[in-house]
Amino acid sequence: MAGMELEVAPLRSFDDFLAHSARFQIPNYREPEKWTNRVLQNLLYYQTNYFVSAVIIFTLVGVMHPQQFLCGMAALAVLFAVFYYVTNRKAMASRFRRDHPLLSLTIILTGGYFIMAMLGSVLVFLLGICLPLFAVLLHASLRLRSIRNKLTNRMESVGMRRSPMGLFLDELGMESDKVVM
Repeated sequence: MAGMELEVAPLRSFDDFLAHSARFQIPNYREPEKWTNRVLQNLLYYQTNYFVSAVIIFTLVGVMHPQQFLCGMAALAVLFAVFYYVTNRKAMASRFRRDHPLLSLTIILTGGYFIMAMLGSVLVFLLGICLPLFAVLLHASLRLRSIRNKLTNRMESVGMRRSPMGLFLDELGMESDKVVM
């Protein structure tokens, strides 16, 4: 990867992304290879638009329900921190549970209550994460590719350009150069 410079894709025009020149069609579900190809190529071509759209949707969910959003984020952060601590300190946690069974039960019940009390807030936060992902995948699935889209993606697959989405897809094992153009 030495010598390859990371290039951020330009923000595509609203007209190209959603408005008049944009063409949408429901993909043929009987041909998953073509559908996957369409999604991957649109993810590469519209990556900056998708990032901006995801940030806007995430922010809107946070603005519409700020208290629940922040509480859900905090609850998940605490849950992950406790999970990380317990999984990395198994022997200490087992010893604590064996030495202090009543306190362990109290902590487990309190944690369960905390999770149940924060469930609505956690769902709002997860909506803030999942809604942008759904919107991006929906657009990438329905948006037909243009000639400019195909040429730009061909340049990236040949290795003339590398973008953040291209690197991300490569890390997921979905190399853009192996996708049928």
